[in-house]
Parts: sequence; C-alpha cells; structure tokens
Amino acid sequence: MPDIVNVNYQQTGKSKSTNQYGMREMQERAFEYRDAQYLLIKSPPASGKSRALMFLGLDKLVNQGVKKVIVAVPERSIGSSFAPTELKKFGFFADWQPNDNYNLCTPGNEGSKSKVQAFHNFMENNEKILICTHATLRFACEELDESVFNNTLLAIDEFHHVSADSMNNRLGELLRGIMSKSSAHIVAMTGSYFRGDSVPVLLPEDEEKFTKVTYNYYEQLNGYDYLKSLGIGYHFYQGRYTDAIMEILNTDQKTILHIPNVNSGESTKDKHNEVDYILDAIGDVIKQDKETGVIFVKRHNDGKLLKVADLVEDNQRERDKIVNYLRKIDSVDDMDLIIALGMAKEGFDWPYCEHALTVGYRGSLTEIIQIIGRATRDSENKTHAQFTNLIAQPDADDDLVKLSVNNMLKAITASLLMEQVLAPNWKFKTKLSDDDKAKPGEIKIRGLKEPSSKRVKDILESDLNDLKATVLQDDTMLKAMPGNVDPEVINKVLIPKIIKIKYPDLSDEEVEEVRQHVVVDSVIKNGEIKETGDKRFIRMAGSFVDIDDIHIDLIDRVNPFQKAFEILSKSVTTKVLKVIQDHIEATRIKMDFEEAKILWPKIQEFIKMYKREPNFNSNDPLEKRMAECIIYLKEEKRKRAEANG
Repeated sequence: MPDIVNVNYQQTGKSKSTNQYGMREMQERAFEYRDAQYLLIKSPPASGKSRALMFLGLDKLVNQGVKKVIVAVPERSIGSSFAPTELKKFGFFADWQPNDNYNLCTPGNEGSKSKVQAFHNFMENNEKILICTHATLRFACEELDESVFNNTLLAIDEFHHVSADSMNNRLGELLRGIMSKSSAHIVAMTGSYFRGDSVPVLLPEDEEKFTKVTYNYYEQLNGYDYLKSLGIGYHFYQGRYTDAIMEILNTDQKTILHIPNVNSGESTKDKHNEVDYILDAIGDVIKQDKETGVIFVKRHNDGKLLKVADLVEDNQRERDKIVNYLRKIDSVDDMDLIIALGMAKEGFDWPYCEHALTVGYRGSLTEIIQIIGRATRDSENKTHAQFTNLIAQPDADDDLVKLSVNNMLKAITASLLMEQVLAPNWKFKTKLSDDDKAKPGEIKIRGLKEPSSKRVKDILESDLNDLKATVLQDDTMLKAMPGNVDPEVINKVLIPKIIKIKYPDLSDEEVEEVRQHVVVDSVIKNGEIKETGDKRFIRMAGSFVDIDDIHIDLIDRVNPFQKAFEILSKSVTTKVLKVIQDHIEATRIKMDFEEAKILWPKIQEFIKMYKREPNFNSNDPLEKRMAECIIYLKEEKRKRAEANG
C-alpha cells in the first residue's frame, strides 16, 4: 500500500549547526527564555534537550541566584544524558560538572533509604547538581517541606509522565505543591506532543504560568544534513503476522521491529517463539556472541551475515549484554536488525535506523511519535526514514471484526495526526484585499477569523496538536471521517462540539476562531501543494486552487481527513472494504438538527441538478445521508404537528 504520509525535507543543516556558545538552534531558542521562572520546552527526540537544560541550569546557578539544580528523569538509563559535559571549549562560560555522589540514577530501589538520604543531604549541603529518577524525587519529597525548594531549579525530563490527575500521578501533585509553596524555578521538557491517556499534563491555571518554547518536528528534520524524506504507511495481513512479516521486512534496511504486546490481538501469546520464527524466516542462525549477545543470521537469499539484537529476552544479564553493545555502536555495520517489545527505550540511540516496523495498533500517540523518532535520527547512511504499521485486516467471519475495524481506522487517523506534527507549519492570517500579500511561511485566507483573545492565541500556538489529537480520537469523528458525512457537518458541527468539551471556558466566538484554525491547518497540511512559477496551488475537492484565492467557505467544504481513507480504499480488497463500510454503517451517527440545517440547501441543489430526491439505497454515502436527512426532517415535522395539536 502506498504511504499515507510522505513529507519532504530541505536538508538545511540548521538544526545541527551551533552558534558562538556551542548551542544548536533549539538550545539557543530555549536559552533566550532563561530568565523565566517556569519554562516548558517541547521538542523532538535528538534535538538536544539535555544540553539545553545544562545551559539553562548553569546560567541560573551563576547569574540568577539559584543555589541548586535537580534533574529528574523517568528511568535510570536516561540519567546518563546528564553526565559531566565540557561546554567551555565550545564557547559557553561554564562546564556541566555534577558530583558522581549525587547521581542517584544507579542500580537499586528508587525509594531506598540510601537514595532518599542522599537527596536530603544534598538539600542541606553546598553541592550544586543532583540527578535522580521521578520515583526517587517523589519518595524523597514525602519527608520534605516544599519551602526547601526555594532558590532551586527543578528540571523534569520527559514531562508527559506528569499528570493533573492527582489520584493517579503523585508527581503532578508534587509539582503543583512546589509551585504554590516555594520560589523554585521549574524547567519541564518533553519530546512528546500528546499524552496518550488524554489527561492534561497540567491544570489550565498552572500551565498558564509557564513560558512555552516549542521546537517542532519539521524544524528538526528540515534542518538535518542527510534526511530528505519521511514516509508513514501501513501493510495489512490476514492470519498470523509472523506469516506476513517477510512481505514488509526488508533486511537490507536497518530496522527496529516492534513485535506486538502479548495482551494484544495480534500476539501469538508466545513472544520468544515469535522472535525465533522471525529469525528463521530471515535465514539460518549461525551463532550468538557470548560477550555481546549479538545474534548472527545467514540470510537465505544470498548468504549475507546479518547482526540481530533480541530485546525481547527476559534474562536481565543477557539483556544487559546486548543493550551495552547497542549503546557503544559507532558504525553502520555494527547492527542490522533490532527486535523489540514496546518502544526499545533502553537508553541507546541508533541513528543508522532507516525503518521502524511496528506490528499491531498502538493506542498511545506518544508511543507512535517516539517510535517514529527512532528512525528519524540524521545519519549519512540514509536519505529516507520509514514508519510502517503492520495491521490485521478485519474479517467478516471473525468475532473480533468490530475491534479489527476500529483498530484499522484508529491506526489510519493516527497517521493523519503524525502528518500534522511532521509536516511544515504555516502561519494563517486573514486576507484583507487583493493587495494583501503573504510573507514567507504565511498563507492568507479570506474570511478567516483572527484570535480575539490571549486564550485563543495560546491554544493555537501551543495546543493545536493536542486539540487535533482529541478531534481525531473522538468516536463520533472516527465514524464520520471515511467520507460518509458531509464535510461541512464535520467542520461546522462535529469539530466545534469537541472544542467546547475540551475548552468549556471559551465563548461561542472563541470556539469559532479555534475551529477555523483547526480546519484550515488540517486541510492545508493534508493537501497537496504545487508551485508553478511564482504561484502556489493546493488540491481541494479534486481540483487545484490558487492559494492566494482561498476563502474559509471553500475550506469548510473539504473533509480534512479523507485523503487517507481514499488511499485505504484502493489498498485493501473489495471484501475487506465492504466489511469496513458495513461496520461504519452499523455505527452510523444519529442525525440531528445542526447537521440537517447544513444538508438541506445541498439536498435542494441535488434535486435541482438530478430532478429527483436523494436515494436511500445509493452506493454514494453522501447521497444516502441526504436521503436520511429528508426522513429525519419529515419525522421532525410530524412530531411538531402532533405537539401543536
């Protein structure tokens, strides 16, 4: 099946070059806001967040009166990112020199007496820098008053682990206590653009206190030296995935293969046997190196010797061997294939990875973006990075058909959202006249409402991807996206309803402003843009339109999500497509007055054009929907007549 998403990059080298202080583009942007008491940094994996924190922490220690810096990471392995680092030789005024005694990311229980005591000692002595896990921070703070964090910088790495749900996330509760009861500075860092469980990271009133610095995925990937393109696609199979794996696994590409969770429908329930099956499908296992854990496989077709890492292995000693090997890789020839369960988040980078191949639907958008991030490191061995999701095809005879169809639809919508994150960002402005020309990076749209409040502006600048995630994960939206609901109903009825639920404090006018920008951004990013001379055209509703002549009314007539489903319909068998359509039909959205109000003028146009009413039995889902609308309106008319006597 063709890629649903394909984004091209310009290889500018900007994201990898450094300024006179040794700072990369993202780090320089964060450092501009070094005086902020609360700073939220949102940037992709490998953009340099760890070093950005070093620059910020040292400036606060030397120039801002801060006495201590505490760095909290979710897992011990990530603590190594904050090891002693020379910065002066690149132009900065100080080196990052934490004391090893206060690196608490060491083996042993996170809440052990020794680690908690070391943390308490640190708060009382003259040491400047401490590194610990989120868990150690929580345990240590149980016996500390929040005021001890006065004049301290608390840096939370992988901030998406924090939640406003205090019942389930004590770290979130801890953070709010420190913010309200101390003068602490806080730097929060995340590489994730969503929380998979939809719980907000911070309550709105707390989040408003943070200065936000965003460095988006497109900036990062566009600024590489080697990477030219990224593809996101799907491969559908029937039966067992192990029988289909070689249809999509290309062992000439450096690949991380994520096998399914043992609790998922795709799993055979024997993960070790799955690994053995994959190895046998590739070739003959020659040996496993006792020192490194590397498995050597002689490929069937040409006898080439491949190096494979098995991270599904449960034996901790054996697992540590291969992880240590992976951490030391410095050549493209050191590894060919990594087989992992979950995200392979073991504290190693493999920049040579070209293909992230994942079996089974992943419900967490955070997990998907992190998996993709594994393949998008810049490296001289690749110009293209690929993410492929191997998904089970729904079978009408299968008891789990409903689950299969939902997983397929959700996987497709996840890719649409990834496109929103990974594609170029545009600034959208209102076009006031024919002479009102757009600046570089801008698109001007007639009839577009500008943000009327700071609240709307903040949502559009910082929360747009989170909002789109909410839209795309909505059950009603999922039923409407494949093209069986009129685009204007999606854009003018369904999306505003979701916005109102997510932001109940917004006025109707503010909801409309946010809605327009969500729709515009989604349509433009999912649209095909072509340049002819000095003119730019975008494909909308099957034809190319001059970008300079776009009106919000035209955009509202486009289903921003239909492209993916058009590709899907051409890529599966007629039988599978019917199963999907039957399922959608069975869970059809109920008609309401808001939708009927939009459809009625279109019904009149239809009757005028075809000299007949829309047919309920039509194969065209939109015509069928119009026929349903007529029935709905007749029924409403009957009810009103009865009510009036």
